[in-house]
Amino acid sequence: MIELQNITKTYVKNDDAIHALDGVTLRIERGEFVAIAGSSGSGKSTLMGILGLLDQPTAGRYVFDGEDVSTLNTLAQARFRNNRVGFVFQAFHLLPRTSALENVELPLLYSDRAEIEGLGKKALETVGLGDRLHHTPGELSGGQQQRVAIARALVNEPDLLLADEPTGNLDSRAALEVMSILQELNRQGRTIVIVTHDSAMAEHAQRIVRIENGRIAEAA
Repeated sequence: MIELQNITKTYVKNDDAIHALDGVTLRIERGEFVAIAGSSGSGKSTLMGILGLLDQPTAGRYVFDGEDVSTLNTLAQARFRNNRVGFVFQAFHLLPRTSALENVELPLLYSDRAEIEGLGKKALETVGLGDRLHHTPGELSGGQQQRVAIARALVNEPDLLLADEPTGNLDSRAALEVMSILQELNRQGRTIVIVTHDSAMAEHAQRIVRIENGRIAEAA
C-alpha cells in the first residue's frame, strides 16, 4: 500500500543543512498496524507528516497504491488527505462549543461522497461513544475526547489512519483504551500507523519501525 523510496527531508537553518530524514526506505502493507518509534528529534513526526502529505520530501518517492503521490499539486494533495487519510494528533483539536457529533462531521463538509447521512453517528458508535453524541468536549474525559478525534479521523472511511502520539496527553488507563480501539480497528482491516516515543504503546502494534537521526534503525 505504501512504499517510501529513499526519502530525504532537509531544512536550512542559519545556512546549515539539517537532515530531518536521510534516505528513508520503508514499505507498509495494506492492513498492517505499524508503530514508528523514536526519541524526540529522531525524525518520526517528519516522517508522519510526509506519509499524510502534510509535508513534502526534499528528495525520494512516495508511492501510495501504485501512485507517486509525492508529485501531486496542492489541490490534489488536499483531496488525497481528506479522502484517503485520517489524522489523530496528541492534542485533540476539538471545537470546544461544538458537540461530539458535530466535531466528527466536520470533515464531511469537504467530502465528495454522495451520501454522508449517519456517518458521524456510526463513527462515534465505532469508538464506543454512541451515547455521547451531543456532549461537548468539556463534558468528556481526556480519553473520550481522543476517541471523538479518532471517530473524526474515521468518518470519511479512509484507507490509512495516522496517529501522532495519540496517547501523549492521556493517563495510563485512557491510553490503553485508545490503543485497544486502534487494535480493534486494525482487526477490522484498517491500515494504521502511529508515531510514539513510548515503547510500551509501540508494543501494541504488529510491527515496530525504529528511527534514529533521520534513518531507519530497525524495521522488525
